Parts: sequence; C-alpha cells; structure tokens
Amino acid sequence: MEKRKGDENKEKQVDESALIVNPGIEQPPSINEDAIKRFKAKKRKQLGVDDYFKGIREGNITILSQAITMVESSLPKHQEIAHRLIEKCLPFSGNSVRIGITGVPGVGKSTFIEAIGGYLTSKGHKLAVLAVDPSSEKTKGSILGDKTRMETLSSDPNAFIRPSPSAGSLGGVARKTRETVILCEAAGFDIIFIETVGVGQSEVAVHSMVDFFLLLMLAGAGDELQGIKRGIMEMADMIAITKADGHNVNKAKLAQAEYQNALHLFPPTESGWVPKVVTCSSVYKTGLPEIWDTIESYMNLTKENGYFNDRRSQQAKYWMYESINEELSKRFYNSASIKSVISSIEDEVVSNKTTSFAAAQKLLDIYFDRGNENSK
Repeated sequence: MEKRKGDENKEKQVDESALIVNPGIEQPPSINEDAIKRFKAKKRKQLGVDDYFKGIREGNITILSQAITMVESSLPKHQEIAHRLIEKCLPFSGNSVRIGITGVPGVGKSTFIEAIGGYLTSKGHKLAVLAVDPSSEKTKGSILGDKTRMETLSSDPNAFIRPSPSAGSLGGVARKTRETVILCEAAGFDIIFIETVGVGQSEVAVHSMVDFFLLLMLAGAGDELQGIKRGIMEMADMIAITKADGHNVNKAKLAQAEYQNALHLFPPTESGWVPKVVTCSSVYKTGLPEIWDTIESYMNLTKENGYFNDRRSQQAKYWMYESINEELSKRFYNSASIKSVISSIEDEVVSNKTTSFAAAQKLLDIYFDRGNENSK
C-alpha cells in the first residue's frame, strides 16, 4: 500500500526535529564498586579491651570517646567490655582533682567552665569536662550540646569535653559518670569538671563523686532561690558570684558579703574547711586565679588531715550500694513473672482495690518466690 504524500511529510518533519537524541557513549554504573570495596576494607573493626586500654593510656582522644560510648551503652556485650576495661584502668585512676560545678540556669556555667578551663590548660593542666545534658524525652539524646557552647575550649589540645545525655537518671546526673571519670584519669587528665544541669537533686549525686563542690550564684537573684539555698550551700566548698563586671560589680560584692555571713551560721564541716565566697567575671577573666588558688588550698588541707582519702573511700562504698540497687531494680522489672502481673496489680491500685504498699509487697513476694524456685 503506497504512502500518502501527507504521511511522508510528517515523517520528514519528525526526522528533522531538534528533539531527536543521538546515541552517546555508554554511561558508567551509578554505584562505584571500587569505592565500596575500599570503604569496606577501611571499616572500623571492633576494638577489644586491650586495644581500648592501650589507646586510653596513650591519650588517644578518639579511642577514649569510643570507650566512654561503650560504658554508656546498655547492650550486654558492650557492658561486659566496659566492666573489664574499667577494671584495667582502675589502678591508673585517682590522680586527678574532681570538681563538681553547679548553679541555677542562666548563671553562666558553660561560659565559666570555658574561661577557667582555658586558664588551667595555659598553666599546663589537662582538663576533662563531663557536661551532663538534659535528655530529650523522645530520642533520649542530648538537647543542649554544651560542647557547641565552649568553642574555644573544644579546640584546646589539652582539654576534652564530653557531653552526655542524662538518660532520665536522678536529676540529670548521667548514670555512668563515675566510670567515665576513671577512664579520663587513666588517659592522663589531672583535673575533672562535672557540670550538672541545674540546681536540684542531681547535686546530691555529684557531691558523692567529687572532691570539691563549687556553687555558682548570681547577684540579686531574689527570693525565688530561698528554697534551695540552704541545702545546696551546705554542700558547697566555695561559692562564686558570677557576672561581676560592669554595673554589676557592686551588687556582686554585696552578695559576696551576704553569702559569707550566711556560711558562718552553718555548722563546721567534717573536712575542717571554711567555705569561701568569691566574685568572678568569665568575660573579663577576673577572679579565676583566686578560685583555683582556693581549690588548691582545700586540696592541701584535706590531704594533710586525711579527709581526702577517707572521703574517696566513702564515695567508693556509696557507689557500690548504688550499683546494687540499680541492678536489683533492673532485674526486677525485666523479670518475666513480674511483667506478666504488674499491669493487673497496677490496675488494682488505680481502682482502689488495694493499697500501693500492699501491691508493692505482693510484687516483691512474686519476684522472690519465683526467684527461689528458679534457683533450686
């Protein structure tokens, strides 16, 4: 059948169209197989206890960070490695000054730590900052990121900053902070700062793991702090009035006198130390040498009268019992016998069919009875 003239013209137009794509060279595959092979070859191998220990003792910050992550992990295999690593590092720990730093939100804890941290590293010290951040309720990760607010100190080769999520533990104190201190000391850091989220119950836990407790306060903070002053001030070995610069200098000096008078009303400390009150400015770097001199005076006094060693022994015993309580609690809630009945007993409490105390006793009886059966 012969083609009509109109059809021939259409084919000619199509052939002459600028949209026609000429065949080009063959394209390479979108996935670079060689790059994948190189990546797999360089993939980080799982380090063993000896590898971690060697890196920590050599002062390798990368391996120290990986080891701390291992300590913070809840995986059983990671916990086993962490426990063995801590045992190896323990003989090389204990040679640092452990300082707890706390204060109300907005007092300038991060700015103060960066200022005095730079002062200490300039004097030849190696500083580790364990900044405990609040945890996100959804992701359980840090939501403040103190490391991003200490830019100068973060780049200091003699400083190590480790922000850790509090993971919902007491008042924001990370559960594994004490073990982290041991690793940092084994890595050669002679000053350890433990910064808490704010004023509250967390200070009790921090106080039980440090040698010196520093409380940062604001001048003219007002009556809103009266409820927490007494308990926290009794634990403080020194109070530093921050932001003592510009028009705030006179207010800071007045606050210094008031706090010093208040400290005289407290009973004598077990250490024999009389707490001091100082003023400082993190922006203008004033008062920092006086703060460090006071800390050194405290350390000299407590080491001479034996309080330093006694306190560390008491702290070790305290954390032994805390570890027992934590492990018992974890095993209780992970028990199959408890998981099978706890919801129903909880409903009985909510509906007032039984008391909270009776329900707790019933659950404990179930747990220990089943535990005794399993042990036979």
